[in-house]
Amino acid sequence: MSDDIIGGIMATAGREPGRTAIIDGRGREISYGELARRVEAVRTAMAGRPHSGPAPRDGTDGGLRPGDGVLFAVRPGVDAVVLALGAVAAGGTLVLADPGLAPEVLGARMTATRPRWVVAESLLYTLSGPLKGLARRRGLLLPNLRDPLPGRPVRHLYTGPWLPGVPRAALRLSRILRSPGDSAPEKPAPAPNTPHPTAPNTPDTLAPIGPNTPDTPHTTAPDRPDTTGPDGHDVTEPAATSTTGPDMSGVGPDMSGADAPDISEISADQPAAVIFTSGTTARPRGVVHTRGSLAAGLALFRSAFPLGPGDVVHTDQLMLGLPALLAGATWSLPGDGDPAEEMAARGATHTFAVPVHLDRLLRRTPRLPETLRYLLLGAAPAPPAVLRRAIEAGPEVLSVYAMTEALPIAIASAREKLAQAEGDLLGAPLPGVGVRIADDGELFVSGPHLARRYLGEDPLAEIATGDLVRIEEGRLVLLGRKKDMILRDGVNIYPGLYEPAVAALSGVAEAAIVGLADPETGDEEVVLAVIPADGYDEGLLRKALPAIIDAAALPDRIEPLDAFPRSGRADKLDRAALRDLVTRRA
Repeated sequence: MSDDIIGGIMATAGREPGRTAIIDGRGREISYGELARRVEAVRTAMAGRPHSGPAPRDGTDGGLRPGDGVLFAVRPGVDAVVLALGAVAAGGTLVLADPGLAPEVLGARMTATRPRWVVAESLLYTLSGPLKGLARRRGLLLPNLRDPLPGRPVRHLYTGPWLPGVPRAALRLSRILRSPGDSAPEKPAPAPNTPHPTAPNTPDTLAPIGPNTPDTPHTTAPDRPDTTGPDGHDVTEPAATSTTGPDMSGVGPDMSGADAPDISEISADQPAAVIFTSGTTARPRGVVHTRGSLAAGLALFRSAFPLGPGDVVHTDQLMLGLPALLAGATWSLPGDGDPAEEMAARGATHTFAVPVHLDRLLRRTPRLPETLRYLLLGAAPAPPAVLRRAIEAGPEVLSVYAMTEALPIAIASAREKLAQAEGDLLGAPLPGVGVRIADDGELFVSGPHLARRYLGEDPLAEIATGDLVRIEEGRLVLLGRKKDMILRDGVNIYPGLYEPAVAALSGVAEAAIVGLADPETGDEEVVLAVIPADGYDEGLLRKALPAIIDAAALPDRIEPLDAFPRSGRADKLDRAALRDLVTRRA
């Protein structure tokens, strides 16, 4: 296994050029040889230095240097995979243009990461430029893709037809991917009459990502342009120019890649992506992963379950799709159809799901395709009822414990989790993952898959997970989140120690325990919130609780709810919102 994510995928393509690498959302197949050709074409176009023809019209020298930030805004699909891999292969560090973020947060991320390239869909240039007013009214917030950080010139690469707002000098993916000699100019498509940028259907990139600079926004005097890239590399910044309009001529700098560094020349320590986990306008928090740390994490995934040629992995998640490519398997990208039907039609052997989404799927389709051998769950805890239905659906069900800074940490089967009497079983640490439990019970993690550092901070040797755990027979058992600990009558109460057992009771679909602090004493009322299932009876529930909850942790109040408040892409339980909800019901 290569210690570099790009080198590993290209090596797979060299061994299996004719094998199917990706199936797109419409069911079209792309071979490993074609995938490698496209990635290499993007790499050379972005990293090459112009050695003939006019200079780029946007004021830059045209070539991406290792460490340069690449603002990325392309929806999941083959183009997104090709562009992401090509940009990283050229030495770029991907930065997410996340739709829906507050403008101040977006601005802070742009200031912190200082992108030199923008890779985006043409429609998003229109929605962040000429039609930004309409987009914002529909709930879609985007940075100005044409000029994400005023005063700092950038190069552009877009996918899709030319639309108003796309810079005239932008490179077009379809031209880059043409065979040599096929250089007929393309006509721009007309602007869409009525785009529909509604919030629920806003474009998501394949992964939340972005690069590495100090947390505090950097201010540069006008006569002293900033000459550092997102990872501290010195770069030259020519004066910016401003032109937009369709590139009708097909003539521009020669980006053939004659002077582009070879893939092998870029170190595995080169930052590949920064994943923003949280942050304010003053301190955006970004997790910097290198090509090597990502490769190590992908190798851990591959070690946890069999994956190789002939397997079909159905997912839009990079951290499961990329291991498929490294293993010579086929990455199947979901389309707009029914997930179960798509998996059956493509012979999927592996898939990934967020528990809330899986619950919805299994209510419609209780039995999954017979070809499906492994179902991976992650991003949020899975209630026992969902685990039981997943097992009944057919495949082996594995629950992944991971965090942005360390992907993954441990994996446990659904059957093992259901058999755990107390707490939430996470599983044994995967090979090479180091664990340390602090005096207060918090888990610290280390290993080759660990992120390089936080944005602008010192290198990481280990990371505090924020989870309170204990070790039983070499396996990690989650007691709860450190920040979710409840204090009542001098006793520390850990919700995660009891929630799985409560949710496993008859008549309970889901359970969550929260504390409501008394503003005068600081002592907390313990509230058990439940989503009732068939046969729910509060009296029977109260009688059952003493057998599974310590006397000092028994709830003061039980609140049945129709649903729990959730947040984020993974629909995680929003405990702060839940506390507000049960407070209002008191």
